Order: sequence, then C-alpha cells, then structure tokens
Amino acid sequence: MRFPAVAGSFYPSNPESLIAMLEEFIRRNPQRDIIAGVSPHAGYIYSGRTAGKLYSIIPDAETYVILGPNHTGYGSMVAVSTDTWVTPLGEIETDREFIDAMPGIIVDRDEIAHKYEHSIEVQLPFLQYICDDFEIVPICMGLQDEETARDVAEEILIAKERTGRDIVVIASSDMHHYLPDNICRDRDSKVIDSILSMDVSKFYSTINRLQASVCGVGPIAVAMLYSQGGYAELIDYSTSGDVADKSQVVGYAAIAFRK
Repeated sequence: MRFPAVAGSFYPSNPESLIAMLEEFIRRNPQRDIIAGVSPHAGYIYSGRTAGKLYSIIPDAETYVILGPNHTGYGSMVAVSTDTWVTPLGEIETDREFIDAMPGIIVDRDEIAHKYEHSIEVQLPFLQYICDDFEIVPICMGLQDEETARDVAEEILIAKERTGRDIVVIASSDMHHYLPDNICRDRDSKVIDSILSMDVSKFYSTINRLQASVCGVGPIAVAMLYSQGGYAELIDYSTSGDVADKSQVVGYAAIAFRK
C-alpha cells in the first residue's frame, strides 16, 4: 500500500472536507477529445482552483498515466509504482497489465521514489471525484531531460498499443517558483507559449534560456510527445499571489492537449 504522504497538509485528510473542497473547484463538462493535460500540485488552497478547471473537462478513462517530478531525490531516477494507492477517498489500483506492457527502456519499478513524493498524490482525489472506476500508472521522474522524456513517452505509447487501453496522460507540474508576481507571470507566459507550440525542443530551449524553475519539465514534455499530432490549449492560469503574498509566488497552469 502507498499511504498518503501529504493528506492533512496539501489537502484535507477528512473525506467530507475534501469532497466539499473538490465540489467548489470542479464543474464537470467532460470533453472526449482531451488526451492529456498539465495540472499543478501545490496545496489545494493555492492551486486547487486551477487544477479543478482541468479536471472539470478531462474525460473518464480506463487508466490515467500520471507523471510527476521527483522532489525528494529518493529511489530510481524514473520509477513506476505498482502499489495500491490510498487517499482519504479510498483505494486506487495500479494498472498492472499496462505496466507489464511497458518495455522497460528507462522506467524502473520502484516504490521508494513514490513514498514521500506529493506531485502524483495530490492529483488522485481530483480523479476519484470525477471518475468511479479507473486505474493509474504513476511515474515519478528524477531525470527530466529531453532524451528521457522521449523514452518515457515511447514506453507509454508502446504499452497503449499492446493493451488497447483508453488512457489519459496527466503531467503534474507547477510553473516558476518564488518570484514576484509580475515577473512570475511574464516568465510563465513564455514557458506556456512554448508548450502550446507543441515543439518539445523549443520547450526545452525556453526552459534552458530562462533557467526556469518549472519543476515538472519532464512530465510536461512527455505529455507533449504523447499528444503529437494534436494541439494544446491553456485552460487556466493563476499564481499563489491570488490568495497570498505577491512578493514570492508560484505559478500554476492548467493545460489540455486535444487530439
């Protein structure tokens, strides 16, 4: 079992309080042409409204492949979990058949990388709120370079073809960290424009040029690569300055990739 690491801090540990918060954030209008998305992973009081805009429109799927950065440094550098995950809203099974179908180019099976990492965990109550019956493939990325992202995307595409699964890919990432609000918004707009271009090399070039403190670069790149042939749309943008001090903020974007 992978038990919650940040329930009670990033989001309520009480199921009723958590559901009440999710009800405030989500207005369901699922759109079947969405195949992937970017969602933030901060405390719900800061980023929950922006995340909720994405989860309002994400369609139901058999399996959600959720990619998050490795903030802790523990475990394998690219790690998939096969554990059952627990949140205050119940248990979620991993899709073992899909994981077995991944060719193992770069993704290792490792639970240590996931034990204390919050980036995937905070997405799960949103999924439990919108979908009754689903499984997950949680992939934690310590390596986030372009070559690694291409390898991870290839593993997902191969497993999807082998299993015939109906999947949605979710990249868990915040934008720039700890900048004045106006500077954060300006720099985030450049990063978001590069994501909307669907040009992965341009995205990495922008990240490198700005020395951007975007934490989920690799997961975003995987979502872009998975969605090639489609297009991206900015659904919502905010910063923590919308609810707290504007002198040192974190940016949050909800982005949908459509086929």
